[in-house]
Amino acid sequence: MEVESPERGKIGGIAIEIPASDDGETIWSPPRVPPRLLQKLSEPKTSSPTAEEIEAKLRGADLRRQKFYEYLSSKARPKPRSPSQSPTHGEDLGQRLEAKLQAAEEKRMSILAQAKLRLAKLDELRQAAKTGAEMRFRQERAELGTKVELRVQQAEVNRMLLLKANRLRRATLRERTSQSLLRRMARESKYKERVRAAICQKRAAAEKKRMGLLEAEKRRACARVMQVRNVVKSISHQEEVKRREMQIKIEDKLQRAKRQREEYLMQRGKAHNSFCDSYDEMHDQADLLSRKLARCWKQFLTRGKTTFHLAKAYTMLSINENAVKVMPFEQLAMKIESPNTLQRAKGLLDRLELRFKLLRDVGSATNTIGWGDIDHLLNRVATPKKKATPRRSLRSGGAKKTVSNLPAAKTPVKLLRYPVRIVLCAYMILGHPDAVFSGKGEHEIALAKSAEKFVREFELLVRIILNGSIQTSDGDTDCGLARRRTFKSQLTEFDSAWCSYLNSFVVWKVKDAQSLEEDLVRAACQLELSMIQKCRITAEGDGGALTHDLKAIQKQVIEDQRLLREKVLNISGGAGIERMDNAISDTRNKYFEAKENGSPVGSPIMQSVSPSPIALAGASSSLGGSNKGGNLLEVSDQKPNRVVRSLFRDELPSKVGSSANNSLQSSHTDEGLVMENELIVNESLHGQRLEFAESSKVADKYDNSIKDKVRETMEKAFWDSVMESMKKDENRYNRVVDLMREARDELCSLAPQSWRQEISEAIDIDILSQLLISGKLNMDYLQKIMDFTLVTLQKLSSPAKEDELKANCQKLFGELADICMDGSENSFILALVRGLRFVLEEMQLLKQEISKARIRMLEPILKGPGALDYLRKAFTKRYGLPSMAMTALPLTWQWLLSVKDSMDQEFNEHKEALSSLTSGQDRFLPSATLRTGGSFSVKMNKNHASPLTSTEAVDECQECTGDKVDLLVRLGLLKLVNAVSGLTQEGLPETLQLNFFRLRTTQAKIQKIIVIATR
Repeated sequence: MEVESPERGKIGGIAIEIPASDDGETIWSPPRVPPRLLQKLSEPKTSSPTAEEIEAKLRGADLRRQKFYEYLSSKARPKPRSPSQSPTHGEDLGQRLEAKLQAAEEKRMSILAQAKLRLAKLDELRQAAKTGAEMRFRQERAELGTKVELRVQQAEVNRMLLLKANRLRRATLRERTSQSLLRRMARESKYKERVRAAICQKRAAAEKKRMGLLEAEKRRACARVMQVRNVVKSISHQEEVKRREMQIKIEDKLQRAKRQREEYLMQRGKAHNSFCDSYDEMHDQADLLSRKLARCWKQFLTRGKTTFHLAKAYTMLSINENAVKVMPFEQLAMKIESPNTLQRAKGLLDRLELRFKLLRDVGSATNTIGWGDIDHLLNRVATPKKKATPRRSLRSGGAKKTVSNLPAAKTPVKLLRYPVRIVLCAYMILGHPDAVFSGKGEHEIALAKSAEKFVREFELLVRIILNGSIQTSDGDTDCGLARRRTFKSQLTEFDSAWCSYLNSFVVWKVKDAQSLEEDLVRAACQLELSMIQKCRITAEGDGGALTHDLKAIQKQVIEDQRLLREKVLNISGGAGIERMDNAISDTRNKYFEAKENGSPVGSPIMQSVSPSPIALAGASSSLGGSNKGGNLLEVSDQKPNRVVRSLFRDELPSKVGSSANNSLQSSHTDEGLVMENELIVNESLHGQRLEFAESSKVADKYDNSIKDKVRETMEKAFWDSVMESMKKDENRYNRVVDLMREARDELCSLAPQSWRQEISEAIDIDILSQLLISGKLNMDYLQKIMDFTLVTLQKLSSPAKEDELKANCQKLFGELADICMDGSENSFILALVRGLRFVLEEMQLLKQEISKARIRMLEPILKGPGALDYLRKAFTKRYGLPSMAMTALPLTWQWLLSVKDSMDQEFNEHKEALSSLTSGQDRFLPSATLRTGGSFSVKMNKNHASPLTSTEAVDECQECTGDKVDLLVRLGLLKLVNAVSGLTQEGLPETLQLNFFRLRTTQAKIQKIIVIATR
């Protein structure tokens, strides 16, 4: 109801009727949950809500509550005030209204508190349900993981059992199969032997019959050929007689016709001596010549022989100044050596030479140009032609001999002004001077500059030929004015640059020829010295009774010296041959003098075998004025360059070098054995298992290819000489008997004492020699000797090698059977030599096997303190006492000094890195020694750092303690193995010579790790 105030007469408020109970307590119905909340609670909970979602829901609930309160306040309607009510009654109503409003407010607050409490309980229930669900999920996951691991372990056990059963079953099946195969192979081998024997008999009979038929057919064919030759000879003789008669008649007719023509011309000249007739004749001749010239020029153009076509063909090769600088050396060398390049370049250079000669003739007529003569330089670079050996001189008759004794007419050799190989060599010098030159002296620098200038002028000349005259700036003048280059002027400049380049090239090549002659003379002297030592030749030239091997060596040395003489003759002529003979004679005299005086024979003798530099340089005096400053008298200590020799075919034959190495090998046997023994002891001390088939493989691992080739060549030459000696009529089987005696002695030395009598009885040299001399080729007796020898070798060899030896024997028997199918005497000789060679080779392998067994027996001794004492004594014997280390070990001294300055810094970085590892820090940087320039970081956590800190993984005894000597050695080793270039035996410190291959292996591993880590 409305309440009006007595003062103003206005409505003062709105009365709200709120029912209340008599006892003053309001009856409230139980709180009802809205359907929306019920639906929300009944929905399955997919995921836990986030804090943002909960705050959004609370804001929505607050907004709905405010709307609800507004709705409740809107329900209270104002009631009209009754005028009959007194003011006292109105005041009571106001108090009642205020009480009701206060009660309503309290009720509202209680409702809000209950709602908040209910929401808090709901949130607690939801959190508890969520926590329980997560705990159940974790528990179920752990149980499932345990079950899966158990099942995996059980499956692995079952799989291993199945694999083991399968392996056993396969092994059993394989064993059965191998046994059945062995039985089958045994049956088949017996059957094949019987079939082979029958086939051999049939083949022998058929071959005998075939040879008889062939001999008869050959005799008939020879008779027919002789008959035909006689007929042809008679016919050719008759035709020759007729041809001579006809030639005489024709010559008579020509002489008569010539005389008649001269008489006719004389009469005609007297009768018609007018100007008109001569003019008409001249005009006709000029017309004829012009037509011929046009026809020839047209043919010349169609064939592409003009200078323009030749220059264009040369430019298509892409050999220019810019291309050769970026092209690899091997590709450039192959391109220059190709026939296509040589042909095109030679065609262009020949044309330029022809044009230059024409220009020179014109210039010499007008006396405006000075032309230089470079024939003396061209003679220096001209490649000597090989002399053809007349093979049929022995078969020629007496008439031919008289003709051959007459002095042959010497035809002048045509010298090319621009040799193609010299021109192309300028590109190689320009593009790859480091590969061509072995040093950087005055001659090399001058040659490089002249080659650059020559290439520039040559390319400019080619450009002028293709594009015509061009305008170029003259860099030589101060003002740099441009001048026009024509073909004539550029050809003159090109030839001038060529003369300068050729002069520098000849000066440089003379030095190279001098060095090459020194090498050849030194090799010849070494061959002579090795032959004297090996064959034990005395000062009178008597070597006593030489064996076949020594005779073969002497023959090979003589042949090698002959090849060396030919090479020296091509290089230096007769003066070089004289110097070579003097050097060989001096070597022999000094060797015998040193032998008589009792002084050691070695390198001091070889120091005087090189030719005198002044005598050799005197051969270059023919250069005359082209020699600038007398540089040719200098002697180069560098090795001859192989790159330029490949262009001029001046390389030393490989056969000579191989024979020289093989002959010198015997003079250094003692020193090599000492070095090999030290290597074996060193490897044993380092814990390496000794598996040396040959000691030389340990001492020289990277040079074995050359020695193997030399050894194979010498063995092949030896057995070829044995074959040749067996084909001769006199004493044909003496060498075979000697080799068989040597094989028997070797077998007796390898066998025990109780076997030697049996071996001597089975291999009776007297019976064998009588059998071979008689000419009765008893293959059964020889096969019996072969079988006994091979069985003895099988008994002496180890069980591991027995199967291999049996297989080799079966293979040998198959080869011998194939060889003996022919049935001729040559096949018997070949089979005998093949079997003897096989026996000797198997004996050598057996010796190596025995040597390996002996070394393994010595292995405990080699790993003891005695081995260390042996190495210490050997080092002292080679380099002297420790007090002389400063002078005796210069490489070691330099090696330690190179790391002394950075020693403290490296050790501090090492300690910092080690402390960061042990403390478990997340990051650390490797030491400066291992940095390679890559930007990378290494992350370490505690799990990764734990193995490094464990005592099982790191041996604390091997850790660097900071001792000065220990630290220097460690840093020096790190510097050696971290080097980019490969280690060499010459640059290694003296104290590490025995560990060269181990350091090379470590260097390769470190470089591989660095490449992988910085990739």
